[in-house]
Amino acid sequence: MTPSLTLACLWAVAATVIALLPNRIHWGAAYVLAAVGIPLLGWVTLQNGPIWGLLVLAGGMSILRWPVIHLFRWVRTPKTETAE
Repeated sequence: MTPSLTLACLWAVAATVIALLPNRIHWGAAYVLAAVGIPLLGWVTLQNGPIWGLLVLAGGMSILRWPVIHLFRWVRTPKTETAE
């Protein structure tokens, strides 16, 4: 197993452990996991190809599903024009 896939597996284990902790730290931890996971996803894709990159992306999105859901809701909301 390549070092990038090993770190991706450790990232998934850390995310699972964080999910077991009290609810008040989930959002802060989600930001940290995303900040670490995005470059890690790029490294996995670079070392192992796009198929593994997509699999790791799907795994990360399933773990961090609420930030992804909120992002999609924010993108879909119609922006209102302000009259000046």
